[in-house]
Parts: sequence; C-alpha cells; structure tokens
Amino acid sequence: MKQKLLIVEDDRLMAEAAADYFAGKGWEVKKAEDGAEALEILDRESFHLILLDVMMPGKDGFAVCREIRSHSDVPVIFITARVLEEDMLNGYSLGADDYVTKPFSLPVLYAKAMALTGRVHGAGRDGFTLTAGSLKLDAKSRRVWNCDRLLPLPPKEYEMLRFFLENPGRVYSREQLLIRFWGYDFDGNERVVDNHIKKLRKAIDGCGCSIQTVRKSGYRMEVGE
Repeated sequence: MKQKLLIVEDDRLMAEAAADYFAGKGWEVKKAEDGAEALEILDRESFHLILLDVMMPGKDGFAVCREIRSHSDVPVIFITARVLEEDMLNGYSLGADDYVTKPFSLPVLYAKAMALTGRVHGAGRDGFTLTAGSLKLDAKSRRVWNCDRLLPLPPKEYEMLRFFLENPGRVYSREQLLIRFWGYDFDGNERVVDNHIKKLRKAIDGCGCSIQTVRKSGYRMEVGE
C-alpha cells in the first residue's frame, strides 16, 4: 500500500517540487493551497503524513494543526520560513512532530518523513503500534505492555511515553515538555515535568529503554538494541 502525503503550502513551485520528489519515491500525494482546503480534504481522506506551511492566508499552520490534533494523530511536519524559538515551542505544544525551514533540501525532508512515519506507523504498516526494547505501545487502544505485562499508565504518562518513543534520541527541555503537555496557560512550574518523568521511569524500568536527564538541557529517550 502506498504512503499518502498531504502538502499544505501556498507556494505552488515549492509544493510541486516536494510533490514530484515524493511521488518519484512511490508516495501518493495531494496538495492544498490553504488551511481551509486542507481541512476539507482531511474530512474525506486519511494520510500517513502532512507537510504543513506555517504562514498561509486565512487559517495559518498553527490553527490547522490545532484542528487536526482534535481528531487525528497523523504526523505533521511544519514548513517555516523563520526559525523563532517561540514559534517552534508553539508548534510542538499544538502537536507538531518536526520542523523544516525554507529553503530546505528535498532529500533531507524525505529522510525526516521516512524516519517519522517509520516510528509512528511501524514496519508492519499497522499505523498504531510503537515498539522499543521490550515495550509495545498500541495507540488505538492507548495501552502499553512491557513484555507481556500491561502497564497501568495514567493519561499524562501515556502521552509523554508515546511522545518520547516517537522521538528517540532527541533532547526536550522542561519548558518544551511543559508547554506540549500542560499548555501555555498552566499555572504551575516545571517541577511537574520532573515528577511525571520520575513516575514514568519507574513504570518502564527494565524495558530496555530509559529517559535520561541531559544536564542543563532536559530529557532524552534512549532505546536499547
């Protein structure tokens, strides 16, 4: 079965270049020139990946991502012409999975796409299973097993574990995690992140994966062989 890609980009030349590249790799590609058109397409069809421009007329990429995340976990890579930390944090808090900046390399974009869809959809293309070490996460049922033992994870720890498994080896600061899982308007402090990480570490102990503290930077998921 072909991988399906939706490109949401108002720059027609850029959209055509990306569409031709992915089509040449065997993907089925559709394009939308603005957020409203993208949401209409998503009402009718499902995709394995969405490339979403941040700055568009009408609904911008942030608004579109927010609507997508209200009903779908499809991977989203933001395309942006500016690299501002505030924009990146906002995008991650809304559920974006990665960023590329214009101008970008098509081979690098494709490599990011393959890495992301490979982690999320798995080699078996079941679309809803993540595995690492002895962990198995079923996104459809929102259940996690360590070997054959079902882990009774509360919703917040489940979401954090899924995020780390989808992004192994990447370092996320406490601020990034706080915004993503508690939102901008959360009244507490960053210690809530540490407390949930502590609980999550205890829950997955002995699974061959670990959430490492990166000094003065944040946390990173390390996955064993």
